[in-house]
Amino acid sequence: MDRSPHGRLKKAPENFIDADGVRKVFEEAKAGRRDFIRKAFAATGAAVAAPVAMASGSSANPVPAAGGDPNILELPEHSKGLGQPVVTDGYGKPSKYEANVQRRQSPGLTQTTQASVSFAPLQSLFGIVTPSGLHFERHHQGWWDIDPSKHRLMINGSDDKLVKRPMVFTMDELMRLPAVSRFHFIECGANTGMEWGNVAVPTCQYTHGMISCSEFTGVPLKILFDMAGVDYKRGRYVLAEGADGSSMTRTVPMELVESGEVFVAYGQNGEMLRPENGYPLRLVVPGVQGVSWVKYLRRIEIGDQPYGAKDEVMHYVDLMPDGKHRQYTSTQEVKSVVTTPSGGQVLLDKGFYNITGLAWSGRGKVKRVDVSVDGGRNWRQARLETPVLSKCLTRFNLDWVWDGKPALIQSRATDDTGHVQASYRQLRAVRGTRSIYHNNAIQTWLVQESGEVKNVQLS
Repeated sequence: MDRSPHGRLKKAPENFIDADGVRKVFEEAKAGRRDFIRKAFAATGAAVAAPVAMASGSSANPVPAAGGDPNILELPEHSKGLGQPVVTDGYGKPSKYEANVQRRQSPGLTQTTQASVSFAPLQSLFGIVTPSGLHFERHHQGWWDIDPSKHRLMINGSDDKLVKRPMVFTMDELMRLPAVSRFHFIECGANTGMEWGNVAVPTCQYTHGMISCSEFTGVPLKILFDMAGVDYKRGRYVLAEGADGSSMTRTVPMELVESGEVFVAYGQNGEMLRPENGYPLRLVVPGVQGVSWVKYLRRIEIGDQPYGAKDEVMHYVDLMPDGKHRQYTSTQEVKSVVTTPSGGQVLLDKGFYNITGLAWSGRGKVKRVDVSVDGGRNWRQARLETPVLSKCLTRFNLDWVWDGKPALIQSRATDDTGHVQASYRQLRAVRGTRSIYHNNAIQTWLVQESGEVKNVQLS
């Protein structure tokens, strides 16, 4: 394909709402206005629209004028002198020029910062691994930095016959056992939840940023259960309990443990877990919504029936059109999102662009991703970057030449079990519009003639 001329892209603003905007969001929420989040983002989006439009003819890396590029013709300072000494910082930091790439909160979702969410900047990341410092967060009672020398993991049964040898492990005892390292995504069940009724937020960070992917290291839970003498015939359910003040507890089916997939993790991306991500120990349940990946893991109980904990009978349930709730719908279904071009970005030129994004499935591997630039009328199969792993993010790419006309960009993922990502029309036909969790509908980005990219939904 002829890749000339190359299109240039202006990055999305990383933060749409200032302190005044946050206060307005909370005022709107208290007044009971249902569209308060969307309106707040729209208001601040309008404030940035003018400078974005003005910038559509320029970029941070402008095409040089006639006479040559001074960035080539003139030797820069960093090529003429000594740099900084080795180990000025004992732990490396990102470049100061990347300081705007951060996790962000979406104001109005919660009334307290301790029980809240931060969103990963998907539109600014490459490959499939989320840097630990940009991993999305979901907390129910704030985060803690726990002394690992005092942390314990207890395994017991709901009666004295389900576990022959109830055990307590220190972190040192866990870390001497045979370990595995595996790449998996973790997605909050409420990811994309604000979009159920209509467009609510402007950028990919806010629509899909409650997902991250890491290499986790730890001990398969079945090894610990075998050491404790678990009765697998009677004990068909597991209750995981966290050590934070919310006492987060979740039921996990025993068959997931028996598969060998579930493990207790102390490592993430080659180092110990970060405190925000559950240091020193968390449960990893691949393919299952993030609330079951219990952080600050301190106890695991084996039982003979589901536990009906508060966060599986009152929360993390799916409100159906008939008013009933579905419970224990924990699997994260096949899903994808285009991260470039995406909401808030601006295409500065006609010409070649690389459409790129992420796809995933809680049921296994991504088999293919199709991309449309005309709102789903026509589809082209995208390239899947390797590695393509089970229950892990998969990066996809597609060559595209923008002709300067409006375009509706979508991605549609299919997994190796045959599940195909649904459109909003298909999903709402079954689930309605009043749900919160498990929204895996196809995302649409509108590229306008000006080059600005906006979040839209097709009926």
